[in-house]
Amino acid sequence: MEALFAVALGILAGSGVYLLLRGRTFAVVMGLTLISYAVNLFLFAMGRLHSGAASVIGKSAEYGDPLPQALVLTAIVIGFAMTAFVVVLALRSVGETSSDHVDGRESSR
Repeated sequence: MEALFAVALGILAGSGVYLLLRGRTFAVVMGLTLISYAVNLFLFAMGRLHSGAASVIGKSAEYGDPLPQALVLTAIVIGFAMTAFVVVLALRSVGETSSDHVDGRESSR
């Protein structure tokens, strides 16, 4: 299960970096979102992947660590706010420059 999780994490991060390197604002926003999802999954994996373990400390000997869960919850909220800000910034940039390119140049298509 750890290998599958690591491959999924790598695909998310790789896709995010690829989209970040594109010239369009929507692709950059989607790349940032995918990288934030990859970071969230990485933080969640830091608390070890247990199936059937209690989420809080109880009578069971095996439990999930609540600190990575709290970090992921905080990162989700911050990531959502960051995505909303970048979308508003991109919309304003498109309105002012009438182009959706990150560097301000038109593509040669």
